[in-house]
Amino acid sequence: MAGKRNGLQALIKRVAPDAQWTHCVIHREALASRQLSPDLNEILNEVVSVVNFIKTRPLKARLFSALCEEMGADHTAVLFHSEARWLSRGKVLTRVFELRAESRLFLEEERMYEAASKFTDEHFLMKLAYLSDVFGKLNDLNLQLQGKDKHLPHLADKITGFTRKLEVWGRRLDQGRIDAFESLSEIAETIDSGATAVIPCIKQHITSLLSLFQKYFPTSSAQYDWIMDPFHPAAPADFSSAEEDQFIEMTSDSTLRLKFTAQTQSEFWLGVEREKCERERTIPLQN
Repeated sequence: MAGKRNGLQALIKRVAPDAQWTHCVIHREALASRQLSPDLNEILNEVVSVVNFIKTRPLKARLFSALCEEMGADHTAVLFHSEARWLSRGKVLTRVFELRAESRLFLEEERMYEAASKFTDEHFLMKLAYLSDVFGKLNDLNLQLQGKDKHLPHLADKITGFTRKLEVWGRRLDQGRIDAFESLSEIAETIDSGATAVIPCIKQHITSLLSLFQKYFPTSSAQYDWIMDPFHPAAPADFSSAEEDQFIEMTSDSTLRLKFTAQTQSEFWLGVEREKCERERTIPLQN
């Protein structure tokens, strides 16, 4: 559908040859987030299996809610897992982690002893806590990429910020620090050896995430500096001579400088484009 030869790209290029094509930022973030090590993927699959066992059976779901109420839990239900919405599993993992004691007791009452035993396994719980934390952070990023008045430079800033966080988290893990991950820190405090045993697994995942974000977002947000604030940086090096002349002319206009401080970026750049089109229309008339 979006093919370069016969799809949407080709149709747009026929009308606007200079149009630029970009892969959806939100989709790229989802692709960068999907890869898990076999170890962490096993944890995820086990949690999804438990959730779907409860949620696809109405009677089981009601019994689980009643059990949660009896135990005074903040929540009375786990969230259904949807494969189509990859990042939605962050909320699923968080809810299961919060209801870990209730989940264990419920599974024992259902005589699913092997599944129940996972919720007393320290390594399982720490990895579950980490997945809850990291998918929560990815989901927060995903929400920041959505909404009105979100433009490519703003989105690039968010991605750059998250990539830098991944680098910092990796360095902290090398120092044995897990304070960036709230749920993991919480569960590690109850374990004599702390999170030492799972840090290598977590570090591997953070390193993999960083590599994938760099793969799917290879350019820095700095390339958009001239759009975010055209009156300070020099013209980009890849501008043609004509484009650089236009840029100098625009950034030397004191009226435009005042407009830039008083308008949103969308309003400013659309206004610049309108003025350019009006000038181009009047030139033939003057000749």
